Order: sequence, then structure tokens, then C-alpha cells
Amino acid sequence: MTFSIVARAVDPGTGEPTWGVAVASKFLAVGSAVPAAVAGVGAIATQAEANVAYKGLALAHLDEGATAAVALERLLEEDERRDHRQVGIVDVDGNAVSHTGSSCFDWAGGRTGDGYAIQGNILTGPEVVEAMEAAWLASSPDEPLQHRLLAALAAGDEAGGDSRGRQSAALLVVREEAGYGGNDDIAADLRVDDHAAPITELKRLLDLSDFYLTASTEAEKVPVTPELEAELETYAAAQGASGFLAWVATENYEMRVAEDLAWIDRRILDIVRTPK
Repeated sequence: MTFSIVARAVDPGTGEPTWGVAVASKFLAVGSAVPAAVAGVGAIATQAEANVAYKGLALAHLDEGATAAVALERLLEEDERRDHRQVGIVDVDGNAVSHTGSSCFDWAGGRTGDGYAIQGNILTGPEVVEAMEAAWLASSPDEPLQHRLLAALAAGDEAGGDSRGRQSAALLVVREEAGYGGNDDIAADLRVDDHAAPITELKRLLDLSDFYLTASTEAEKVPVTPELEAELETYAAAQGASGFLAWVATENYEMRVAEDLAWIDRRILDIVRTPK
């Protein structure tokens, strides 16, 4: 009762691999059931009559060195209800597999290619996975994986999506040390559990995640001169803060301002300078 894309991408500039899953469904909190991923291991989506045990089992097989195909084979051979399952897996090297059991409700099917597995069931038709694949292949490798996955998910939704309607969507992306402060591997972990337009809402949340939870690029950094520092401190005082860095912490902008106030993100500077 779901459509999803599981993928691995490599940053062309740094060579760093990233794994992720994007999923949508007419089902409450689909993100709690379908996606799982571990950096340096792989990613999986389990759906239709979802066997949530597949997530831990598949990742364990992959972590032990199994390819995506071998991991899938092991999952299915141990499952008496394999014909009711749908699953997509991408391993550490980007090998991808997708399984649609013969008892999954129509329309059900999937497509795979280098680094991606796309699958869905109870869809309006094959055009959904076809649109998702086309959007994935058209996306730029220079884009963050979370944006490429979301674009593919949106394309599937626009092509018809779940034939029963919309309710929830989720996005999970992992890369080594990609998390907050570099202390975990979660590049994005966003869920819309119950919403009339879940993919639109997921896009909004991803924009917020990019702003609050990712570090400023060099191009976004504005050096703080003594004159600018005085301006910032005056602004903070007007907001009732003990200092500008205290205001930054209160507003959760610490990923966008240097700890020593050597630079400030241009978007934070715009906030400071925009009259309320």
C-alpha cells in the first residue's frame, strides 16, 4: 500500500557514498514501518504486507558482507508469507534488488538500476514507478541524495501514486558523520505521519532541515567585521538576549554562525536586517 525508492549515491566531488529511502502511502506513519538504512552498510524498504523484521535482518546480512541479492534471498526463504511482501534493497556498493510478491494487490511492481530500487503496490498503474525512475535518472549527482529521492517520490505522486489517496510520507538518508555536529550518520530523518498533502509537507520540512541542521557553505559565510559585530550585538540586545551568540543559541542557528563569531551565514544576516 506504498511506493518507495531506495538508493545509493556517490558525491562526485568527495567520493563519499550516501544511502537513503523515500516513501509515501495512504497509511498512517509510513516512516515508522517501511524505511531503514545504515551508513556503510545499505538501505531497505519493506512494504505491502510489510514485514518490519526485514529491516534489521537485511541490514545484518548486508553488514556481514552479503550483496543485496543474497540478503533478499535469505529474507524470502525464511518467510512463509513471501508472496505478500514487497521489498527494495540497495547494498554498500549500490547493487539493487526489488521483490514484489505474487499476492500483492494491483497495481504492484518495481524497477531497478545501478544504485536504485523503486517499488510500489496498490498504485494507479505502472506509470508511477516509471515516473519515479525517470525523475531519479534525470536528477543531478551533484544534488544531495535527499533532494533526489524526494524529487522521485514527488514524480510518482504526480503520476498517480497510491490509488487510495495520500496520508503519510518519510525520508531517511545516511552518510558517515553527516548528522548534527558530525556525531552521527543521519543526514535526514523526516516524517509526515498524517497529512492531506504529505509530500508537499515533506518538502517543507526538508527545506527547514537544510537550514537548521546543515552547516553553511563557504559561499554562504559573511566575515564579521568589528562594525558588523556591533550591529549584531545591538540587534541581540533589542531582542532581549545577553549577546548575539546567546540569541543564536536561542533561535537554534548555531550551524549558521561561527562559534567565535568570525562569520555569519548570509541568511541569518538577512533575518537580522529584515524589519519585523
